[in-house]
Amino acid sequence: MSLHRSIFTIGFLTILSRIAGYVRDMFIAAVMGAGPLTDAFLVAFRLPNFFRRLFAEGAFSASFVPLFSAVYTEQGREKAVEFMEKTLSMMVAGLLVFTMIFQIFMPFIMYALAPGFAHDPEQFDLAVYLTRITFPYLLFISIVAMFGGALNSLGKFSAAAASPILLNICLIISLYALKDITPTPAHALAWGVAAAGVVQVIFLYFSLRKNGINLRFKKPQLSPEVRKLLKLMIPGTIGAGIVQINLWIDTIIATLVPNAVSYLYYSDRINQLPLAVIGTAVGTALLPLLTRKIKENKLDEALNLQNRALEISMFFTLPAAAAFMIISYPIVSVLFERGEFHQSQAIATAYALAAYATGLPAFVLIKLLVAPFFATHDTKTPVKISMVGLVANIVLNIILVLLLMHFKFYPHIGIALSTSLAAWLNVAMLITALRRRGLFKADDILKIRLRGMVISCAVMSLAVFLLDGFTRGFAATNQFHATLALGFVIAAGGGIFIIAAFLSKAFDLQEILNFLKRKKLE
Repeated sequence: MSLHRSIFTIGFLTILSRIAGYVRDMFIAAVMGAGPLTDAFLVAFRLPNFFRRLFAEGAFSASFVPLFSAVYTEQGREKAVEFMEKTLSMMVAGLLVFTMIFQIFMPFIMYALAPGFAHDPEQFDLAVYLTRITFPYLLFISIVAMFGGALNSLGKFSAAAASPILLNICLIISLYALKDITPTPAHALAWGVAAAGVVQVIFLYFSLRKNGINLRFKKPQLSPEVRKLLKLMIPGTIGAGIVQINLWIDTIIATLVPNAVSYLYYSDRINQLPLAVIGTAVGTALLPLLTRKIKENKLDEALNLQNRALEISMFFTLPAAAAFMIISYPIVSVLFERGEFHQSQAIATAYALAAYATGLPAFVLIKLLVAPFFATHDTKTPVKISMVGLVANIVLNIILVLLLMHFKFYPHIGIALSTSLAAWLNVAMLITALRRRGLFKADDILKIRLRGMVISCAVMSLAVFLLDGFTRGFAATNQFHATLALGFVIAAGGGIFIIAAFLSKAFDLQEILNFLKRKKLE
């Protein structure tokens, strides 16, 4: 499957997942708003996801996919399946023990990971109880990450990209089916998380069988193949750990500010749309292709793939970031301002969205720039770079939050802004390291098109700013008018960006037409 086709498949399904996710978040906001109950559930939801990104989607996927691909290519399907079975057995055994330990010591863990809840015993106890329900999700989603990695290695991207949709559906159903029979809506959501893990595993298991991979659960043993995987994972786990610690430090600080966990969550969910659709789609499609080209010593083709991936990702990310900064409040208001989610909460969330948006291109770039390191089995360099980013984020967090607290102006903005600034530092260091190794070189086409994208974004930004002001009175009358006004501004802004991009040579129309023609022939 070509890079463009893979990106399209993953991106399309990720968009569907994100739409389902926004519907889910709209329901959560309407039912629970932004407050102590929502904060407690979000911490309970984040904890298993923290370790999922640490073990499953981070270091594990980056190490497992190249190894599985190599075994499949060099030794055949049977040996690849055997390697997968051995890895699965060890993963399940290890995570069962890990989950049991956390269930026992959850109150002490909560003191460390959400210290701001300690001043409210009721909220603290609720967070502990909800996390005990959600934490087994870690086991199931880790299995999902392995199954998805294997399918991606075979060039079958659709099932893995579609599986998050099941999580969103389960949460929506549980919220409305269980909220009247559980103590709070947060309890209903927690049970929905646990159920979603089981559903996702079953879905991907049958997807594997459909593609000729029939797994058997074997007795856990530390085979040479699994040892090699673990050895590769160690630096990556440390690196992913640094990134996740970085994010959890934001959560720790947020628990000290009333409702900040909710504000940051809702704003980050919006910011994650282009990051997931573009960054994850391009990064997921790029890694196996880049690994293959580097393994075949086709460095020029690998560099061309990387340049085109950067080009595609920035074409969509830069205008999205500009829009999030300029019309952050209308976006948040249309999505969430209803029921228990009031205007004051929408304004606080909008400020956080604008701060996150300043780092959106950097968040996407990081996903692409780490791919060459993983493709060459170098997981140590990204770790070292992440450590510098961690320190920078902590320092910036302290400075910006204290500064905003001094001026009594939404201190949670400092948390989002420090994350963005640290991401840009990470990008600068990754590019420097890749250049030294000859694994990154911006070609003339990329330079010309990036310049065109920046010019087009500037034109679009001015237009969006003026259109937002023009439609503000109409949008203020009711929610339906606000939705129409936002849709008009986004559509007009998008159209202006595309016209400006064409005139500034930010994209080649003939190249796109040729690609569409090839897809039609396929």
